[in-house]
Amino acid sequence: MIELVVEERCIKCEMCVRVCPTDVFEESESGLPVIARQDDCQTCFLCEVYCPVDALFVAPHATPDPDPRWRDAAWLEQSGRLGSYRRAVGWGRGLVPGASKDASFRLIGLLEATGRLSDADDPLRAAAVHDDAPEAATIGGGR
Repeated sequence: MIELVVEERCIKCEMCVRVCPTDVFEESESGLPVIARQDDCQTCFLCEVYCPVDALFVAPHATPDPDPRWRDAAWLEQSGRLGSYRRAVGWGRGLVPGASKDASFRLIGLLEATGRLSDADDPLRAAAVHDDAPEAATIGGGR
């Protein structure tokens, strides 16, 4: 859930206001986004990941956390939590995309190479590979 907008970091770009799917923020007269409807936050992290200066913190909880540290900018910065989600997914100049760190494709390749995984194990892959796939394997049941 959104917990904090760090005024000293915010550049008032309004990106968080634009990307929030539940309209959690309002713009103040100064241009600083204000958390106006915290209970509407879906904890989707879009505002945090789109913030170019790591001025937002979304706690990994679906309800407001009573621990005051989640709203303490100095503690969040010192503990490396400000911008941590954006770093984890690799959004931003000079960051490595998070998907490039995902090695699950190696496991799938190993399973296929050793015969432990085949197209028959996955009906959608089987439908894409074989012409004799049943119609039900296509999305929506039709062609």
